[in-house]
Amino acid sequence: MDFLQPSSWDEALALRAERPDALPISGGTDVMVELNFDRRRPGALLDLTRVGELREWSLDGGTVRLGAGVPYARVITELGAQLPGLAMASRTVGSPQIRVRGTVGGNLGSASPAGDAHPPLLAAGAEVEVASAARGPRRVPVAEFFTGVKRNALEPDELIAAVLVRTARGPQQFCKVGTRNAMVISVSAFALALHPDRQAVGTGIGSAAPTPRRAPEAEEFLAGALDWAARSPLPDGLARAFGERVAAAASPIDDVRGTAAYRRHSLAVLARRAVTWAWDDLRRAA
Repeated sequence: MDFLQPSSWDEALALRAERPDALPISGGTDVMVELNFDRRRPGALLDLTRVGELREWSLDGGTVRLGAGVPYARVITELGAQLPGLAMASRTVGSPQIRVRGTVGGNLGSASPAGDAHPPLLAAGAEVEVASAARGPRRVPVAEFFTGVKRNALEPDELIAAVLVRTARGPQQFCKVGTRNAMVISVSAFALALHPDRQAVGTGIGSAAPTPRRAPEAEEFLAGALDWAARSPLPDGLARAFGERVAAAASPIDDVRGTAAYRRHSLAVLARRAVTWAWDDLRRAA
């Protein structure tokens, strides 16, 4: 197996074009597991850890451009105010050592249905910036980025450059259920973002469908039912009705971590709790 180690973004794209069989690796928290268990044996590894451009983030006009190589630990310490939902999810990823190495871009590249970064990115309406040496950059809405179980919309000569996320205009929440308290792959996960500036709701579901997904019907239902102007308490039954619609948007399966029935039930509970917490936060901020 060849080991390719570019030191610049342009060099990385050139190598990607030359070796479409090369598997990109950044933190290695997913890739090394697959290699160690002999689940993948690529022709080459494309190590992106020396590409400094990928480890930077910037804020422009209310949008964070988060480099694909920024680790979870920095999302937590540097972007908690701008991207609270993603920061919450980052705190649940593995151990402190994993959070120092693992990256949001790597999570997107793996495209696991259980990826912790995916639900808050969906709820925030993020875009994934990808690029190739031949065609340059393009943007893909994160809701369209996941194309199947561990499959994404990248072309063979493309790499993930960054994620573009609007800074939070209102409260955000992330919660997940696992087989133990910490360092665990989620059985189900849910993210919520309230957008009071446009009276809209964003959702993200994880570990309960072939791909991470939104719950559009639940979003529209909740956005139309909330009292955005007066911010009065949640009406009786609204949180429960929202949770039921979120659960209905999932397509879970039975596996070693949980049953489909349990996943649907837990999603309804997580959604009910998330909207209650988020709405209470918004009312306190009024």
